[in-house]
Amino acid sequence: MIAGGGPAGMVLGYLLARAGLKVAVLEKHGDFFRDFRGDTVHPSTVTLLGELGLREKFLQLPLTRLSTMDAVVDGKRFTLVDFHSLRGPDNFLVLAPQWDFLNFLAGEAAAFPTFELHMETEATGLIMEQDQVRGVRATGPDGGREFRATLTVAADGRASVLRAAAGLVPDEYGVPIDVLWFGLPKPPDPPPVTLAYVSSRGMVLTIDRGDRYQSGMVIEKGGFDGLEKAGLGALRDRITYAAPFLKTVVGTLQDWDQVKLLSVRINRLRRWHRPGFIAIGDAAHAMSPMFGVGVNFAIQDAVALANAIAADLAVGTAPPEKLAAVQRRREMPVKIMQRLQRGGHRVLARATSGSRVAPRWLPPVLRLASPVLRRVTARFVGVGIRPEHVKPAAPKARRRRPNQRSLT
Repeated sequence: MIAGGGPAGMVLGYLLARAGLKVAVLEKHGDFFRDFRGDTVHPSTVTLLGELGLREKFLQLPLTRLSTMDAVVDGKRFTLVDFHSLRGPDNFLVLAPQWDFLNFLAGEAAAFPTFELHMETEATGLIMEQDQVRGVRATGPDGGREFRATLTVAADGRASVLRAAAGLVPDEYGVPIDVLWFGLPKPPDPPPVTLAYVSSRGMVLTIDRGDRYQSGMVIEKGGFDGLEKAGLGALRDRITYAAPFLKTVVGTLQDWDQVKLLSVRINRLRRWHRPGFIAIGDAAHAMSPMFGVGVNFAIQDAVALANAIAADLAVGTAPPEKLAAVQRRREMPVKIMQRLQRGGHRVLARATSGSRVAPRWLPPVLRLASPVLRRVTARFVGVGIRPEHVKPAAPKARRRRPNQRSLT
């Protein structure tokens, strides 16, 4: 039983159903359409989709492929990442609206007869028997019900209800920034695809979505109320100070309802599991938006868990030592990435205080080191630390014929 129909929950549900196991995924919303969610699908995730035979179908979705990642720092353009240096064919990054990705996974998983997706069904508590988790209590369109399971997985995000019900409390790490998200149309003559514009005047993200940008602006932690009091005009000015080319389109921001606040958090559970239960993805470790790795780390957790536990679940057990092994395997990459994100936040905080982000000697050094730097960052960002790979499916896993597809 999996609580949460985000990337971690949907990938895990697909993998367990592919192994012939009965699995229910509970998603509290009626659809997957929520704007300003993580859209970055890294090369390592494209590789995983290839291992599942889903790569080509996925790449037919409306998406943007990026072979490089550029940023403009204090007015100077840098190519920070060059995915061409990775081994093909997955030597590119994909920007795909998360709702498209989740609908795609739901449709593919529904082809397995043992997969159930329960929309508008929210897990509200755990079923406990003899100090072991035996499933969840949930509310849905037909009222309250219970889902009993050998293993319950909390993939219900950074505000996880089930994590709290299991008595697991994450350690919080201080973050000096928040991010405002908003959509902007592209200007008539846009610059090359650019991830971010960074200067002492602020930092603005411009994530390409075809004819528009999913845009963000870094602000100091807790600074939203003051910015809101200053008015939309002040917000528009801050955006164009950092990214002047947006001046012709920033006027489309006419209401604060168009702006969403992401309170950036970094946290991590000391213990991810207890008998019959494990947390993965944001429920185990909330990641910063820096490097766009949250979706991919969640998916890597799901793959590691499926690889470790599927055979045991097939015989009706979920050995605690296997759950502990999953945490040990995934915890090291999470710790390294979160440490790097925390260091990066200290640099980005300078963009919210009017200080120069980069010392004057840094741009020449970056240009000199760029060929090596691009390869290193491509490996680090695109493939990651300890990437997971999908184990072959068990022979008993069978897919429905196309005319038998349905979503439960």
